[in-house]
Amino acid sequence: MKKFFNVLSAALLAVCIAASPVALAKEGKPFLAAKDLDLISLLPPPPEAGSMKNKEELAEVLGLQITRTPEMVAQAQADATEDIWRFSGIVGPQFNRDRLPRLSAFFIRVLASEGPLTDPAKDYWKHPRPHQYSDLVKPVVKLSKSYSYPSGHATAGTLMAVILANMLPEKRQEIMQRALEYANNRLVAGIHFRSDIEAGRLAGTLIAANLMTRADFTAEFESARRELRAEMGLPQLASMHP
Repeated sequence: MKKFFNVLSAALLAVCIAASPVALAKEGKPFLAAKDLDLISLLPPPPEAGSMKNKEELAEVLGLQITRTPEMVAQAQADATEDIWRFSGIVGPQFNRDRLPRLSAFFIRVLASEGPLTDPAKDYWKHPRPHQYSDLVKPVVKLSKSYSYPSGHATAGTLMAVILANMLPEKRQEIMQRALEYANNRLVAGIHFRSDIEAGRLAGTLIAANLMTRADFTAEFESARRELRAEMGLPQLASMHP
């Protein structure tokens, strides 16, 4: 009997470990799949190739290419990284990967939810990137094999910001402003058009709103938020779904 309970305990422990946020994050398990949110039906189409709007957006990218400073280039290159720690400068020194394992694991899953939703939209519209329209465009970040519309980085930045702002409403304005800067740095980098960025910001907001309705998401959200606010010495907030 003792042997039976030892085996049972080990099995239950294995299940708990496999289902933990950290384990799910290591698997890169997204909260959402393509079937959960159809961005193609929710986003406006991108400007048509050769249209006046398309030409205006290309001119904006070329204009930024002339006026961007070395500091702007460095920031755009740093913001080419997609992770929640790009908000560290806004949140403060306690916002640290090593101190916040639950939050870190949670946002890995959040970010994993972006691609399955934006990739079908990119493939549907097949909107080329600025440097594919004009050889005059010289991006300062790594080129991508995916299409341009909507911007995955703008989507991810907005998605992270909306969720983080709900964890830290005290810093909502600063967080959302940082997300806007993060998205606009794709223009500075010469890798996206303005309409790509605007669609990405809308997509990120829509994804965040969808996630907030899901029980599996909100359970991990609450856990990560408690960890973050405790680390920062802030009072805990009421549960989203009491």
